[in-house]
Amino acid sequence: MAAQQRLLIRGGRVVNEDRSELADVLVEDGVVRALGPDLLATGTSAQGLRILDASGKLVLPGGIDTHTHMQFPFMGSQSIDDFYQGTKAALAGGTTMIIDFAIPQKGCSLIEAFDTWRSWADPKVCCDYALHVGVTWWSDQVKEEMRILTQNKGVNSFKMFMAYKDLYMVRDLELYAAFSQCKEIGAIAQVHAENGDLIAEGAKKMLALGITGPEGHELCRPEAVEAEATLRAITIANSVNCPLYVVHVMSKSSAKVIADARRNGKVVFGEPIAAGLGTDGTHQWNKEWHHAAHHVMGPPLRPDPSTPDFLMNLLANDDLSTTGTDHCTFSTCQKALGKDDFTKIPNGVNGVEDRMSVVWERGVHSGKMDENRFVAVTSTNAAKIFNLYPRKGRIAVGSDADIVIWDPKATRTISAKTHHQAVNFNIFEGMVCHGVPLVTISRGKVVYEAGVFHVNAGDGKYIPRKPFAEYVYKRIKQRDQTCIPTAVERLPYKGEVVLLKTSGKTEASAPATRKQAHR
Repeated sequence: MAAQQRLLIRGGRVVNEDRSELADVLVEDGVVRALGPDLLATGTSAQGLRILDASGKLVLPGGIDTHTHMQFPFMGSQSIDDFYQGTKAALAGGTTMIIDFAIPQKGCSLIEAFDTWRSWADPKVCCDYALHVGVTWWSDQVKEEMRILTQNKGVNSFKMFMAYKDLYMVRDLELYAAFSQCKEIGAIAQVHAENGDLIAEGAKKMLALGITGPEGHELCRPEAVEAEATLRAITIANSVNCPLYVVHVMSKSSAKVIADARRNGKVVFGEPIAAGLGTDGTHQWNKEWHHAAHHVMGPPLRPDPSTPDFLMNLLANDDLSTTGTDHCTFSTCQKALGKDDFTKIPNGVNGVEDRMSVVWERGVHSGKMDENRFVAVTSTNAAKIFNLYPRKGRIAVGSDADIVIWDPKATRTISAKTHHQAVNFNIFEGMVCHGVPLVTISRGKVVYEAGVFHVNAGDGKYIPRKPFAEYVYKRIKQRDQTCIPTAVERLPYKGEVVLLKTSGKTEASAPATRKQAHR
């Protein structure tokens, strides 16, 4: 990144997850140096200082998108937003960090996948990023590579797929082993929670019924298969005392499972995404094939139109914890790979540019959450869960200067005609959003202002994350100390013990002797 500017953000309302205050923010060398009222009057040198007027505006920590798939090779194609275009779009929307996924094929090295994703991202990223790593198979090699990634490569989260049978899906015993290793090395286990076996059978059934269009995608993977897998994952994780993070929570029933588990004391976090909060699955029944196909993702958007409000209520009240996007974009002609068979439509929708505005509109403007909860669910909670806090996710002295000047009263209309994502459509097309990022600052540099970018490919950095995030592992460690089962002390049994015959089927089924029969 170019030489850092000295910046003074004056007169704004600084919003953190726990409080809001009228304060100036002084930024030097990429970090916040001072925070307080009227800093120029308190002796701050004006030399070489660029002043940004934030009067009447909010000053927020930059957003952290917990779930993206840039230039992802998937379903015979590759997502069209690469790490350059995708992270530029993120900055335009007020997001200053993404966490993407390095996903190995079955039988392949996790470390090689990680290195491959780094080689794609490092020359291109315009904002900071980190990587989750997928566990798509199980062996001693995978177990060891998870440890190496955590200790040496800055990875503290691993994602297991319970869907995509024969591609990425792992079964319960493999989940148990992977969760156990996550717990051992201080990582957080993530799951794509859908029952892959039921989906595979459901897809065959829909195609046999002649349902080949995009609606078949939702019909073969209804809410129940998401809720069942979510409960199963929580049950397995709890059995090994491993923290669990459920990605892209898409349905009311799955969200209820997570809410109930949290209220029962389970260490589990749920991540709804911009798509599920901002639109619904009725589009998959649209008469225009391309419009319906644009909305295909897994798990699917739900046709119950009350779902977005329901998910937002749970997000506002801490039953759900973070917001990602699962940004994985395919153009119309890529989606058309499945024009005659919905199982061949590449799964994925947009969101990285629109997440902050969609959550503000549907969450804050609607009155469901306040500005502080907005900061928590778009930035701070992610920073805490993935051990980036307080470097990221907070405006405080010593924190990275990832900052957004936000106009809560301004509106913008989302459209593919004006967005910065490479994809040729937008699932939020025509949505009017209150809450607009005016200026985005990444590690102390103004990178987006008044619709103009000041950023180059490679300006972003890979941010390594340490294991055993306090926010997640404090409870886990305490439970290890206090919740270990202990044997009951009792006198040994000294009575008779029945003799079992084991010499063969015939003899084993013979009548008991008189002596045995009377016992």
